Amino acid sequence: MGMFHKIKVGDKVIKSIDWEMTPELTFGTYESWGGRERVRNNDERIYYFFIDSWGEKPKLCLMERAIKHARIIAEIQAPDEMVSSCVDSQGEVAFYDRSFAINEQIRDWLIDHVLDDGDNSLVKPLTERVAHEDMGSKLPDWDGNAAGFEPTVLPSGAQELSDDEVRNIIVKHNFADGALNPSGSFANRLHHYGQHIIVDLMTGLMWQRSGLDITSSRSMNKKIDKLNSEGLHGYNDWRLPSVEEAMSLMESSANDKDIHLNSNFSKEQPFIFTSAQRTPGGYWFVDYKHGRVFWSSGTIPGGFGRLCRTI
Repeated sequence: MGMFHKIKVGDKVIKSIDWEMTPELTFGTYESWGGRERVRNNDERIYYFFIDSWGEKPKLCLMERAIKHARIIAEIQAPDEMVSSCVDSQGEVAFYDRSFAINEQIRDWLIDHVLDDGDNSLVKPLTERVAHEDMGSKLPDWDGNAAGFEPTVLPSGAQELSDDEVRNIIVKHNFADGALNPSGSFANRLHHYGQHIIVDLMTGLMWQRSGLDITSSRSMNKKIDKLNSEGLHGYNDWRLPSVEEAMSLMESSANDKDIHLNSNFSKEQPFIFTSAQRTPGGYWFVDYKHGRVFWSSGTIPGGFGRLCRTI
């Protein structure tokens, strides 16, 4: 629950601080894809204070958090003794890396000295550094000739699958899944086809190298219809992959971008819709962040899209 204190960071005025949010709770809210029903849409932002203890000394920071990003937007010049005491009091119980929740003493100090009409000179805005994604070592180029190869044809189109059926799919094709088949491995033959497309000659599929932003199931289907009407990359038959097709890209270990995909795919679509609904309810997703298949409601916050088409 936010208390309506405001803080000015550079030219931006933030009017609500979430005092309940902690580094631990962000995992359930943003990293486990639906563990907590606090996020309403991909435009929602929350702001909370935490202690960053990665450096030589711990620092009190202000975090901006959303579904797609986490950004430290300011450092607060708090008394060193107070910040260190907060860290020491938590010992080894800090959940997430070296990030600590603030305590009541720091909260009261912020309210008394920094927020609202407090001393804004204690707020040091941090400049965002734009990072360019490493898209991996260059793949061989595909010349567009589909003659002479016999792909492993995977099921496509709409599906209704139970938990047991999905488990059987993973085992049958030896797909890697951190929970269901950790030692699995499916061999791909990936090629570049222009700047925006990757072709897998093993499955005969053409893939978006990046994909579509997070949205609900209904909005995702509308986006696909629109892109096909516009002829995305010269084609009008893009679709959501089946569970089998999406899992065919899964790698057993994470790459340098912390995603279980070939590095030539973008990391900005960490979990994607498939064309499969779950029986008795929900939608099946493939989670490249955590290396697994899972199901969820598909409404809030929804999922990302990485479209494919058959060559």
